[in-house]
Amino acid sequence: MGGMRHIGDEERRVRLALAHRLAPRARAGGAEEVARSLVALHGTDPATVYLAVGARLTDPGATVADVERALYEDQTLVRMHGMRHTVFVFPTELAATVHASTGLAVAAKARAALVKDLATGSGGRLTAEWLTDVEASALRALQRRGQATVSELVRDEPRLREQFTYGRGKSYEAEQTVSSRLMRVLGVEGRVVRGRPLGSWTSTRFRWAVMPPHPELPVAAAQSDLLRRWLAVCGPATEADLKWWTGWKVTEVRRALGAVGAVEVSLDGGGAVGYVLPDQLDAPEGDFEPFAALLPGLDPTAMGWQERDWYCPPELRPDLFDRSGNIGPTVWWGGRIVGGWGQRADGAVVWRLLDTSGGAAARRAVTEEAARLTSWLDGVRVTPRFRTPLERELAEG
Repeated sequence: MGGMRHIGDEERRVRLALAHRLAPRARAGGAEEVARSLVALHGTDPATVYLAVGARLTDPGATVADVERALYEDQTLVRMHGMRHTVFVFPTELAATVHASTGLAVAAKARAALVKDLATGSGGRLTAEWLTDVEASALRALQRRGQATVSELVRDEPRLREQFTYGRGKSYEAEQTVSSRLMRVLGVEGRVVRGRPLGSWTSTRFRWAVMPPHPELPVAAAQSDLLRRWLAVCGPATEADLKWWTGWKVTEVRRALGAVGAVEVSLDGGGAVGYVLPDQLDAPEGDFEPFAALLPGLDPTAMGWQERDWYCPPELRPDLFDRSGNIGPTVWWGGRIVGGWGQRADGAVVWRLLDTSGGAAARRAVTEEAARLTSWLDGVRVTPRFRTPLERELAEG
């Protein structure tokens, strides 16, 4: 590797703890600060957003009100489709960057698939022109209402009830409704976003809202901007990490790395190469004290990299991940995953260490964090959308 700077696993864990606001000295003051620090909060499971923010605040007591204010009143945060066709919560000022860098390509494929499926599944009755007219009408209705459920939009535009056969003649043949497919397409196109949920902050049922206007950015410039922001939080990262997190082609990743002047560094693991921004070469300053953290399923830190051995040992994964690769609630000690947690029917947060090398200090710290989280939840039951073996065992035990 010659004179290449080396960043080992231990230093990577320190960087993670500080940049991801997990270490006590790095905690944030509000929801927007957390979101900007992490670039994106996983929003597939609504509860993840609140739990991820609460775990990183100096004072987590007002987390729910703070997140709801940012999402639905000040609109400084927005829930929208982003990388890998996944729903995230972003700082609103990033909406244009995310849309141009990751959304356009996905949106083009999604719309083409819908037009094709409508034509073949309706015997040619539902055409592209028909769809254009229906969606324009639906968007006008949504603009009038401000926010609306699909059921409310169907009352305004009855053609959304139309059905077509998806996968005609295939083993997975099924009837689909125009409304369900169309709203997803409009979401990835950046024309609508998720609004207030129906019910509490843990609800998976939600309203739709028209996306606030944002500029159309050049794709290459938007990709460079997104990658620069992500490397600032997650560097060093490998090319494989970047390709996985963004969902881009390798050529797009390499072009963006060049545009931001990313610097190669060597990593632990037999010649692995990572990338950092030019101003990230120096090691973090100050003493680093081990700390405990309880993070929710799909937390952006736990799901931040494709190559996870340096913070999540392979032997722990069968208990902590589901079969699709979604991570459940995790227990952290000093910048790495050491176990998992769940919530019993009585509301108590319970946990188990799968790695006990932290000794008594780790157990005391995790016990305190579990008690804090139990108090913060105050009886609200949170069941992860994607359940994992250890979480299910702890919750049902």
